[in-house]
Amino acid sequence: MKAELQAKFLQHLNQKKKDEGFTLIELLVVIIIIGILAAIALPTFLNQTAKAKQSEAKTTISSVNTAQTAYRTQNSSFATAFTTLGLGLPTATNNYSYSVQPGNDTVTVTAQAGDTSLKGYSGGSARFTDSNSQSAIASAICEANTPGTGTVSAPTPTSGTLNDPNLAVPCPATGYTKL
Repeated sequence: MKAELQAKFLQHLNQKKKDEGFTLIELLVVIIIIGILAAIALPTFLNQTAKAKQSEAKTTISSVNTAQTAYRTQNSSFATAFTTLGLGLPTATNNYSYSVQPGNDTVTVTAQAGDTSLKGYSGGSARFTDSNSQSAIASAICEANTPGTGTVSAPTPTSGTLNDPNLAVPCPATGYTKL
């Protein structure tokens, strides 16, 4: 009896090996689960790529503001071009195009988005003086509230005195947030 039971058990194992594989229902369930996970993860992934591209603009504007401050302390006006600052930054990338609008005691830089999923950025610096010819330079970076490739509004830095309680570089009145 024992040998007969062993033989039947071996036959059963051999039969089971022939029936290996997944049913169509099992495969469909797995595909549906993968689809649901992809639908949840894809928007998050795309949002993260936009944030990474936008950090390029923030970094560039911050670098330009810092370089403009250093340039202005050495010269009688702000730099008129990226090349004058010697940063080695391009005026256009795949994501943004940059421009500088200088004045004597103020300067603005804008980052125009090249893609509708990206926000525009702008920055500015202004030199403030007091009656003793001491000066300070204030800078700001502004972020558009909505993404798009429309014209970027620059902040409106105004030169003034150090004693002014409103010493600042304000962002455009509507549609922008100061960073």
